[in-house]
Amino acid sequence: MDLNLKGKLALVSGSTAGIGRAIASTLTQEGARVVVNGRAQASVDDVVMQLKADTGGDVYGFAGDLSTAAAAEEVARRYPGVEILVNNLGIFEPKPFEEIPDADWQRFFDVNVLSGVRLARLYLPAMRQANWGRIIFISSESGVQIPAEMIHYGMTKTAQLAVSRGLAEAVAGTGITVNSVLPGPTKSRGVSDFVEILAKADGKTFEAFEKEFFEKVRPTSLIKRFGSPQEIASLVAYIASPLSSVTTGAALRADGGVIKSAF
Repeated sequence: MDLNLKGKLALVSGSTAGIGRAIASTLTQEGARVVVNGRAQASVDDVVMQLKADTGGDVYGFAGDLSTAAAAEEVARRYPGVEILVNNLGIFEPKPFEEIPDADWQRFFDVNVLSGVRLARLYLPAMRQANWGRIIFISSESGVQIPAEMIHYGMTKTAQLAVSRGLAEAVAGTGITVNSVLPGPTKSRGVSDFVEILAKADGKTFEAFEKEFFEKVRPTSLIKRFGSPQEIASLVAYIASPLSSVTTGAALRADGGVIKSAF
């Protein structure tokens, strides 16, 4: 299927690994011009080079911490024509509620929520002028079913859903759509590393740990496995495309059925 993305300029925050990288790669394969983002120049350069080699597409880089206002303003200055904004930047960390200090709550909000708010605010005027744009927040099933082991993370994912829906309401009647995507447990780099550490500590293989995880921690999963970054990226690419023009204000689940609801 041709997603009609050829020539569209997309920015994917936090896209040097995991879900973000898979999204950047998929958009590039579909003909979009893509800005890859990460904090380290070396990792950004490496991904840009690899994506260019793999796809032959137009790939650019921006090294900077987009949880800061200065970096957000700089990327908007350098790439003012972004038409597709994918707010993927995010962090997670299991920690007992009593041990989460104020600084952690603020840090998680700044990275997971405020980064996307700033970028949307910076790019929305040009989207309004063009009467076309796509703003996508990569939230999580944890925004609906808050995990007891990382409540601060779940809070930020719920906040993203609120911002996404509210912004969709604010651009009603235009050619701009705003949606959020809710991945379930996904085998991204951070999750894979975390799971490997836990598995080794318990003397288990990744496969054994995965089986036990979906039996005890996420028993409502219908696929009974970790999703792949590419499986998330495929949905995001469609939502970013002109073909998805009637889909807006939605919280789209790519959670493997973890959320136990028909709606």
